[in-house]
Amino acid sequence: RFQMGSRCADWMSQLPLELIDVPLCDLAIPGSHDTMTYCLDQNSPVLLSEPRILTLLDQMVPCIIRPCIKKWATTQEMSVSSQLESGIRFLDLRIAHKKKDSNWTFYFAHGLYSLLTVKEVLSDVMDWLELHANEVVIIALSAFDDMNPVQHSDLIDFLIQLFGNKLCPKSEMPSLRTCWTHGYQVILSYADPSGTAHKELWPQWDYWWANESDPNLVISYLEQKKTIGRPDGFFMAGLNLTEDTRYVLTHLTQSMKSMTLHAYTVLMDWVRKQHPGSRKTGLNIICADFVGISRNEFCEVVIGLN
Repeated sequence: RFQMGSRCADWMSQLPLELIDVPLCDLAIPGSHDTMTYCLDQNSPVLLSEPRILTLLDQMVPCIIRPCIKKWATTQEMSVSSQLESGIRFLDLRIAHKKKDSNWTFYFAHGLYSLLTVKEVLSDVMDWLELHANEVVIIALSAFDDMNPVQHSDLIDFLIQLFGNKLCPKSEMPSLRTCWTHGYQVILSYADPSGTAHKELWPQWDYWWANESDPNLVISYLEQKKTIGRPDGFFMAGLNLTEDTRYVLTHLTQSMKSMTLHAYTVLMDWVRKQHPGSRKTGLNIICADFVGISRNEFCEVVIGLN
């Protein structure tokens, strides 16, 4: 197995030669779940796609409901650039347009809208890639809350213009050598039919999501998925816990972070036993919340599975 060096910022370029020709879907790659929730705007309205009870409460008592939603919707603390520096190579980006916003500014969202815009953050990703020429980032764009076809076209044009020749086409499953030879650094999934016609935009990938607050049930779900067998191509195994209204009401002093920290050891013990590769039980991208905790242990362990 690959032994981590002193830095995770350039881990792909440090992999042993025998892994350079392995398809990227057969490597173990650390990812962040709901990447952009470190900058949720507590002053923004609750998304209209949220349960009706939340949108009603937001109209009545926003000063109470918004801080509560932020506490449970925040799944990351590190900026995108810091996540990339720590070794994260999969970004889970949920896109939204504010309904009453007359301009075509796109934000990220998870319960609330983000402070930072899509263009600001992806420009930061591009700047980071320029400094790390042998690193490849896999990005999944999804949700697209309150976006019409013209807005999709505008966003797609921006993506293709921004990343340009760094975009790996969906016609082949690349290895690191393929990416380095052609200068590919971005593999971009666009989870909407408007992306289908573009060779640079990959279709939506499978994300194994347990929808459980108990880490042992998350592990049981992931093990069950492994017995069925991994899909071809890229896919994500989510370590992220999920709270429901009942859980929140019975754990008023907690937050998503406290819930994650409580489950952390159980989840990481499971990760250490996993293997990447094309075999039925092999994993590919492993996603987590609060990816930088415990001195970046998550990234180092996942990278070390290679």
